[in-house]
Amino acid sequence: MTSFLRSDRSRAVAIWLLVTAALVVAMVVVGGLTRLTGSGLSITQWKPVSGVLPPLSAGDWQAEFARYRAIPQFQFVNPDMTLAQFRFIYFWEWSHRLLARLVGTVFLLPLIWFAVRREIPRRLWGQMGAVIVLLGLEPIVGWWMVASGLANRVYVAPERLMLHLGIAFALLGALVWTALDALAGQARQTLPSPWGGRALWIVGLIYLQILLGALVAGNQAGLVYNDWPLFAGHLLPGDYAGPGLWATLAHSQGAVQLHHRLVAYLLTIAAVLMGASAWRSPYLAATSRSLALAVAGLVLVQASLGIATLMARAPIGLAGAHQFVAALTLCLAVAFAWRVRRV
Repeated sequence: MTSFLRSDRSRAVAIWLLVTAALVVAMVVVGGLTRLTGSGLSITQWKPVSGVLPPLSAGDWQAEFARYRAIPQFQFVNPDMTLAQFRFIYFWEWSHRLLARLVGTVFLLPLIWFAVRREIPRRLWGQMGAVIVLLGLEPIVGWWMVASGLANRVYVAPERLMLHLGIAFALLGALVWTALDALAGQARQTLPSPWGGRALWIVGLIYLQILLGALVAGNQAGLVYNDWPLFAGHLLPGDYAGPGLWATLAHSQGAVQLHHRLVAYLLTIAAVLMGASAWRSPYLAATSRSLALAVAGLVLVQASLGIATLMARAPIGLAGAHQFVAALTLCLAVAFAWRVRRV
């Protein structure tokens, strides 16, 4: 019996995955603050191993600053930047990359330990494979994103930022789901009810809204149309259409902000209706009902934060809180979707 239980569930594995998930949330928030401080292009080289150390001498700092002065962002956005100012933005980006390395270390070293000891339930290895792939893709796409801003642009490409953030949130969701599976063990049966589908729709809407938010951030669209619910006094943004479909969807400030607002309205209505319906449902356990209400409440908080962030022109504090609550909302929505599919 002990051998069977050990192969079916593991509290230690669940804790490890949740700690990794918490570090991913920290990485996402620090990454957002790095973008808000204009720090993301301060490190112009990708050194996965040696880059763990910042410049240690005056000569090293001058060399890093010289590389930054060679890119368009310095020439067109920060031509008067001093070395002291450069050191400030450098440490934001270095901290973000250090957190990314920490996430990889905290995940991979225990993975080897648990795998050697055969403490990872065999049924979870498919999910673990997905986590490993996402974890491997994240730094590669991150550098691909940074590289887009080192020539011919003063900021990174918005669609690459969206993909980078999307992978991070997909990794976060996979870690939470797998941790819950590791903690609870094999489900006795799957609930034959519509709640599983409804919960996954909410997760999908939250994820879509996060991707649209990345496009808003990548286009600096939070700095325009700072009235709400109108757009500079009009029902729709005046500069909605770009020169083509992709230019409109991914690069028009008016379009990406409008899409982000519209999905926010849809998500808020759907989450509140789901929470109310779940609370009245006799088929859901108390834990599921509480999770549904928590998701609805966080969506309302997130919508309010979004409006406040927009109207205040994206100050760092509000924008950072907006990104943190997005991560927390996704985690709770994933937990709700996981819970309603099990008895």
